[in-house]
Amino acid sequence: MADGTYKVVVNDEEQYSIWFADRPLPAGWREEGFSGAKQDCLDHVERVWTDMRPRSLREALGQ
Repeated sequence: MADGTYKVVVNDEEQYSIWFADRPLPAGWREEGFSGAKQDCLDHVERVWTDMRPRSLREALGQ
């Protein structure tokens, strides 16, 4: 699958990953809206996931 198509996925904690485009998503993950070659997806994740902390931690620290 190294040359296949991937999609960017995100969970409820706003953590990002990539997943094989032709496979069902694992529980707790949803499509983010970007798909393509593996490196393109990884590059997209690097651009958009600028704060690696889980959403719940960011919210707790923001209070």
